[in-house]
Amino acid sequence: QVQLVESGGGLVQPGGSLRLSCAASGSIYSIDVMDWYRQAPGKERELVAISRNGGNTNYADSVKGRFTISRDNAKNTVYLQMNSLKAEETAVYYCHAIVATSKVSPRYQFWGQGTQVTVSS
Repeated sequence: QVQLVESGGGLVQPGGSLRLSCAASGSIYSIDVMDWYRQAPGKERELVAISRNGGNTNYADSVKGRFTISRDNAKNTVYLQMNSLKAEETAVYYCHAIVATSKVSPRYQFWGQGTQVTVSS
């Protein structure tokens, strides 16, 4: 089994910054993808940023230029630096990973428990 533990959420004023972290642990052979989703009240969960093996990254159009996703492969950790935050970005942010638990295993998806980000003055 694999566990994803997020941290770094909290309350920030509009225009402020936060840095989220997500550490993966457990039966990990390799991690193909680590990414961040968010879900605002009454809305569907949406992909915010994705980091693939090899360094390829992609972002939702709404966060391009303001958010940066990065990974520390040695620590099995992904980060999301969020700058110039807006009130409408208040949501629960979830870490997600696609993991192989052995050299021959299929890939499995895992989710973190979520961390609340509130952008408000």
